[in-house]
Amino acid sequence: MNASFSSPDVIVFDFDGTIVNSMEAFADIASSVMPKHLPIDSKEARRLYLQTSGLPFFQQLELLFPGDPKNKATAEEFEKAKREGYLKKPLFDDALSTLSTLRQKGIAVAISSNNFQTLVEEYLHHVGFTCDLVMGYRENFEKGEAHFACAEKTFQISRSHMTFVGDSLQDGKRAKEARVPFIAKTGTFERKEFQTRFPGVPVISTLSELTTIF
Repeated sequence: MNASFSSPDVIVFDFDGTIVNSMEAFADIASSVMPKHLPIDSKEARRLYLQTSGLPFFQQLELLFPGDPKNKATAEEFEKAKREGYLKKPLFDDALSTLSTLRQKGIAVAISSNNFQTLVEEYLHHVGFTCDLVMGYRENFEKGEAHFACAEKTFQISRSHMTFVGDSLQDGKRAKEARVPFIAKTGTFERKEFQTRFPGVPVISTLSELTTIF
């Protein structure tokens, strides 16, 4: 692990795939929904969904099928299916204990998700955890620059005093673009993929590793 990583004032966490063990279920939904509307089979739909994860689903579709008029209906069906049973999706085993330990150490915990704000808040209420800041998706306010700017203003800190933890290559890209230190969490992508794309970026396998880093 990078020994020069200093303890941040705020750790911003991606949600699905990082805190909530939901990405496989979302990939199942994508592999079912996309072939109904678009020229793709279920296996390829699943692969491409995971490969472009980290973006709002409608943006994933536009990236994969630019300008396709069926993207809107596909996204609507996906989001409807995703909401059903969402509160039953499990947390990663060490999620709550890790977040609680970090807060006890004086590090603020924020959530940055491209899931809808109300759904993220409802899930956190359901599991009984309170974060210092919850940022979900709404128009012109998504994971990346907009969320980092909000955290910067809310906590009155510079971005060098934040750390972003996420499980997708898009998370790493957004952090790099916004000049926010990034820690990658394996699961959706392998360690080698992060190390190839973002040389020198710390990579963890479990959230609890953060309590030994900071």
